[in-house]
Amino acid sequence: MTEAVLLSAAKKLAAFNFKKSHALCGLDGFVDNIIDVVDKRQDAKNYTRVETIADLGARITRASGLSSNLELVVKQQKLGGNGPIMANAMLAPALNVTYIGCLGRDVIHPVFADMANRCKAIYSLCDPGTTDALEFKDGKLMVGKHQTLKDVNYRNMLAAIGLPKLKKAWAESNLIALTNWTMLPFQTEIWQKLLKDMASVKVPKGATLFIDLADPEKRPADEIAAAVRMLKKFRKTHRVVFGVNQKESIEVGNALKLKFNQDEIEKNAVTLRKELDLDVVVIHPTRNAACSTETGSAYIDGPYCQNPKLTTGAGDNFNAGFCLGLLAGLDAKEMLAAGVGNSGYYVRNARSSGPGDLSKFLRNWSKRLGDPSF
Repeated sequence: MTEAVLLSAAKKLAAFNFKKSHALCGLDGFVDNIIDVVDKRQDAKNYTRVETIADLGARITRASGLSSNLELVVKQQKLGGNGPIMANAMLAPALNVTYIGCLGRDVIHPVFADMANRCKAIYSLCDPGTTDALEFKDGKLMVGKHQTLKDVNYRNMLAAIGLPKLKKAWAESNLIALTNWTMLPFQTEIWQKLLKDMASVKVPKGATLFIDLADPEKRPADEIAAAVRMLKKFRKTHRVVFGVNQKESIEVGNALKLKFNQDEIEKNAVTLRKELDLDVVVIHPTRNAACSTETGSAYIDGPYCQNPKLTTGAGDNFNAGFCLGLLAGLDAKEMLAAGVGNSGYYVRNARSSGPGDLSKFLRNWSKRLGDPSF
C-alpha cells in the first residue's frame, strides 16, 4: 500500500506544472549557524562531539556550583528561519515565490543571495535574526538572537511593499505561507490587518493559507489559543492548513485545554482540526506524519534517517513538500508522502531537493521500504 502511495505521489508531482503557480511566503529570516559541541579535542583539526542532548545536560549539571567551558564548532552557516527555508525548498520545481521577511535592512545578507535571485520578488523589512543550532543525534537546541524581529510589523510591511503590490501578490497566490508566529511578536496583529485589508481581494480558486507557529512554548497559553482560533476567519477566502510538529501539537492542545496522547498523532490531528474548524491539520514528528481533512485522515511512516547530515530545517522542508503536494492536487496520504519525502531528502543530503529530486527520492524509497540503511 505504501509503495503504491509513494509511486503515485512521485508521478503526480513530476507531471504537475508548478510554473503556473504562485506562492507568497514570510515573514521571518535568520542566519543559521550549524554547530557541534566539542566533547574531546584530539588536535587543532580533530575532535569528538557531544552526541546527545542528555550528555550535554549531564555536562552542564556537573558544572553547577563550579564552572565549565563549552567549545562550539560552526560547521556550516546557511539561510535560516521557517519562512526562508520553506520558500527556498519550494523554488526547486520552478514555483513563483514572492518573499516578505527579514533578509537584510540595507542589502540582502549573503546567505539569502541565491534564494533572492530565484524568487519572483523579495521585500525585506529588517536585518535577519541569528540562530545557533546545536545539533545532536537525539535532537537539536536552537539558541536564537531575535532583537530585529520586533521590526516585522504591518506598518513596515506596507512601507516595504506598498498596499497595492501586497494586494496584487495576495490576489495571484495559490499558496500563502505565514510562518514563525512564536518569534514574531506582531504576527497576530498582522493577521488581523490582512483579514481586513485583503477581504475584498479576489484570489485563485482553491487558494490555500498555510500557518506554522514554530514551537510556541514560550508564549502564554491564552495568546496561543487566541491566535489559532483566529485562523478559521481566513476560510472565507482560503483553504486553511495548520502545520505543527509533535511537540507543538501538544502545546497547542494544552492551550486549548484538549487532552492529547502525544503518540496518537492521527487522532490528535482529527481532534485539533475539528476544534479549530480548519480545512487541514497536519502533525509531523521525526519518524512519521498524520493529517486530518474534512473528508478523512491519513498516516504514514517516514523514511527515518539514523545518521542525518543536517536536521535544522527538516520540519520546514516537510512543510514545503506537503504544500507542493497540496498545489499538485495530491490526496491526503500522498501529501504526507511528499512531506516526509522532502524532509527525508534534506536530512540525508544537507540541502533542499532540487528539480526532480523529490519524485526521484519517493521512487527510490518505494524500492527500499523497511531497509534501515536507506
